[in-house]
Amino acid sequence: MGAGMNPFIHIAYQQLFATLLISPFAFFFERKTRPKMTPKIFFQIFLSSFFGLTGDQTAYFVGLKHSTPTIATALANLIPAITFIMAVLFRLESVGARTKGGKGKILGTVICIGGAMVLTVYKGGVVIGQSSFQWKYAQNTLEKSHNSNSYLGPLLVLLSVCSYTAFLITQTKLGKQYEAPYSSTALACLLASIECVTIAIAIDHNISDWALTPMRAISTLYNGIMYSAVAIFLTSWCVEKKGPLYVAVFNPLLLVLTAILSWAFLQEKIFTGTVVGSILIVVGLYVVLWGKKHELGVIKVEDDDHHKLKEADKRETDDEC
Repeated sequence: MGAGMNPFIHIAYQQLFATLLISPFAFFFERKTRPKMTPKIFFQIFLSSFFGLTGDQTAYFVGLKHSTPTIATALANLIPAITFIMAVLFRLESVGARTKGGKGKILGTVICIGGAMVLTVYKGGVVIGQSSFQWKYAQNTLEKSHNSNSYLGPLLVLLSVCSYTAFLITQTKLGKQYEAPYSSTALACLLASIECVTIAIAIDHNISDWALTPMRAISTLYNGIMYSAVAIFLTSWCVEKKGPLYVAVFNPLLLVLTAILSWAFLQEKIFTGTVVGSILIVVGLYVVLWGKKHELGVIKVEDDDHHKLKEADKRETDDEC
């Protein structure tokens, strides 16, 4: 987008590339094991594509065009808090405030968000100066950041955060009913391609704007592969295995990586706030993971005890007979 590409066209190409990449995996690996498609499951996949691909990425990329990478990533760190609230409301996560696992999840989430806010609000002194690496596209990004819309950009990023949270909640229910992650991801990417191409054509009728220069082709291909196909597949798999909060809590790491890459390629400096905030984010992440592990351990013990009681009752019944 720093090279002048319309974000709606960028997203349309991105979904098309993602569909082409993931479809062969769905065909070869799940051709014989794919569950039957029902109208209910199809509607859930449609919601997944709308929230996780079309809604999230459209709002995020347009918001990114009117802000900066650091601001956009910082606001995205609200995802763990919103996901935790939504997961509790939909009974996908238990608070368990009186248990060690529950306290760990709550404390870790608060620490993660606090670290993100420190990284965003507090600068402090310069720890590492500008990188000596010179990239010709960095100047476009720097000029764009000075001309960004201070209201529209953050508002759209917040909209993308809400959309991504809805995707995690939807994906949790979908993963339990349709255990074919390659197929669901391929269909979601296909539906998102139709949605995004329709939106892009409606907004930009100029054929020349759809031309792919080398930089545009690399950008859309990379985002299609990593940000759409691979990311959605891995997110779907992780949500099915660990739940929505487990996935959402890793999101603050994006801010740490963005700060490092922005220093390396976009000539941004690393301040004290960046270091302190990054440390808090990592600490909070580990606290949440500890709480989640402890919670799963307690559930496993309870299940084992319940199974033993059932076996004991069964043996008593057999003895009486």
